[in-house]
Amino acid sequence: MTFSPASRASVVIFSGPRATIQNSAALRTSQSVRQARGLAGADESLPESLRAQQLAAPVTAYVKAFSAHPLEKDAQELYGPVDGWVDPASGEFSADERDGWTPVYEVTLDPAKGPFPLPYAATQANGEPWDGPFDDDGTARQLFYPDASRIVAEIDRFGLDGYGGNNLMSGVADFDFVRAAPSGGYTKGQPAAERTDSALLGSEHGDLPPEVLGEDFFPYMPMRQEPALPTLAALTNIVYDTLTDGDYDGAIWLEGSPTTEETVYWLNLVIPTRRPLIGNCSQYGHGVFGNDGDHNLVQSVNYIASGVWADEQGDDRVGAVMIQNGQVFTSREVQKADARPGGYIAYGGHGGIVGNTVEDPVLSFVPVARHTFTSALRLDRLPDAVPGLNGDAVVTRDEAGHLRPEAMPKVTIARYVNYGQDDFSDSADSEVEILARIEKNLRDHPLSGLVAEGSAPYGGVYESMRAALLKGVFRGMPVVAVGRGGGGYAFGQSTIGGLFIRGSNLSAPKARILLMACLLKFGALPLPADPEAPTPAELDAIRAAVAEYQTIFDTH
Repeated sequence: MTFSPASRASVVIFSGPRATIQNSAALRTSQSVRQARGLAGADESLPESLRAQQLAAPVTAYVKAFSAHPLEKDAQELYGPVDGWVDPASGEFSADERDGWTPVYEVTLDPAKGPFPLPYAATQANGEPWDGPFDDDGTARQLFYPDASRIVAEIDRFGLDGYGGNNLMSGVADFDFVRAAPSGGYTKGQPAAERTDSALLGSEHGDLPPEVLGEDFFPYMPMRQEPALPTLAALTNIVYDTLTDGDYDGAIWLEGSPTTEETVYWLNLVIPTRRPLIGNCSQYGHGVFGNDGDHNLVQSVNYIASGVWADEQGDDRVGAVMIQNGQVFTSREVQKADARPGGYIAYGGHGGIVGNTVEDPVLSFVPVARHTFTSALRLDRLPDAVPGLNGDAVVTRDEAGHLRPEAMPKVTIARYVNYGQDDFSDSADSEVEILARIEKNLRDHPLSGLVAEGSAPYGGVYESMRAALLKGVFRGMPVVAVGRGGGGYAFGQSTIGGLFIRGSNLSAPKARILLMACLLKFGALPLPADPEAPTPAELDAIRAAVAEYQTIFDTH
């Protein structure tokens, strides 16, 4: 399909783990309810706090005329007639003007047009007001939304452009919502008729079974649950199926701000989409003062709809990106540097910000790294099995072409620090953390490797660390060398005679992601008969395998 910028965009939004962009502030019982019921914290001097909620039935409201702006009344000759007048004491309405009555506009609030900003009336089961996420017994409520449908609805109704217009998302695109590894979950399940997420195409959209914290959904507050390697396999399969089967003009991935960059780079490597794939996150929760996430979402939809990303064939020429605070970052180079809006930088010292979305989306240059449908690591072209550390084949994909969670590669990071050696012996025996990881990999992770974050900028490491890392190489674990700081390209000492992979200008976390994907393509390095004394021929075989890895690191 050739993308037409004039057409209405079709966008799928994936919900990922620990996503502040889908995190709401705690619902607190409103002042009007506290005062009416005599609850704790009632204070007539405090303003009402309004939260987005649904009406159960149509409501007629009388809005005081000229109350939307302090200077409306000063220019009331510019306005048409009001709808009537209301007695401020009794609330009686009259279509005819009466002395002392308040001019009003009559509006009907339709539940289908909601949500609306309304006082929050709920209390705890014991009758006490809600003052945060926990009740008086310490039981927590969920703060994260289960999918992005509610966020889109609230942005459309409450978000305004510079000219007062709303409908900033649905006015541009149609949306599907997919819960790939969501932050919030339905612990009691959800009937099919109430579901707001989109079932995978080709499957039945049935009842959602009860979901388990830490297995099916992953918040970071009030209780933190981290996704694990099997989660990465599961979400990859969901994204792959959705974008393969669905005719979308673009996709958005939502995740927590410290880690979005890693997941989006992974998807950039393995998902063969020809349309934009955008990572969005937020430093502040949805609805919180100063929230940046809503703005990022709107700009991502505009980026997709603009077609600025398309080449002459209508394919994405940029690859997966993150759009944060008006800047378009490549997924390869983006890094969170500070917990504030705008706290993202282009890591690596050689570009990374390829455009902006402040006004109409524009690109300033196009990256050369292979990505998405041009990637050599795309899921649909990976082998079904690769050699493991023990010499046996590791089956990485099932009959449907999906990643098998139990086969996901384990890659860990070892860091160089000054004065890091125990003594002057240069012995690998002192590097107990690296050696322990090697032993655990041999027991539990037939596909595994290490990233050595060496000195800036070239990735050099001290002798005992080098010796320990080589023990991993000689047991089948590829090692990638990168420099901390990201300003240069790892080479020199870090290559160790062609036995380490040069990690280019990648950060250690990004090198880890790329090595994980490479392990799914190439598997373990050749195994010497005696890992403590590999022969020249065995070393040459290892170097040849490392060279294959190197080709990927030089181009992705």
